[in-house]
Amino acid sequence: MAFIDLVKKRRSIRKYEDRKVEEEKLQSIVKAALMAPSSKRCQPWHFVVVDDKETLAKLSVCREMGSKFLEGAPAAIIVLADITLSNVWTEDASIAAAYMQLQAEDLGLGSCWVQVRNRKKTEAGDLTSDAYIRGLINAPENLSVECIIGVGYKGEEKNPFDEAKLKLDRIHKNSF
Repeated sequence: MAFIDLVKKRRSIRKYEDRKVEEEKLQSIVKAALMAPSSKRCQPWHFVVVDDKETLAKLSVCREMGSKFLEGAPAAIIVLADITLSNVWTEDASIAAAYMQLQAEDLGLGSCWVQVRNRKKTEAGDLTSDAYIRGLINAPENLSVECIIGVGYKGEEKNPFDEAKLKLDRIHKNSF
């Protein structure tokens, strides 16, 4: 598949088949992330692959909205970074996460990003989503969670991006 076709086809999938994702495919997804570029090649990231149903259920309540679908996902990958290694760890972790989503699509899997950084477990409480997840997986204090990528065999189909709807007026050349 041509890269542009892969980009068009990749959509956020929140419904998955009740089917385990093969370990080889999960490893391929994480390996793709390890090949992502990072500032000064410091590679601040860490990835926690989760396929335990109980842990997925706990991750599904890491924030008030936007994470519930993880309970029905066969797998998720928590993307963390060592904040002491780089002042652009969020960008590095985000690029790695995007690589994972493209690799998942290439393997015939669906994925969806759950934003964690700067989110709270509940609107009323002071517990951050980051602190909740780090406590759940026993991550050290120097690591911060950027996002969680839900992964699985697609339980829903979405049309590819329609190029006719691209906001081409957002592209500028040589100046704004």
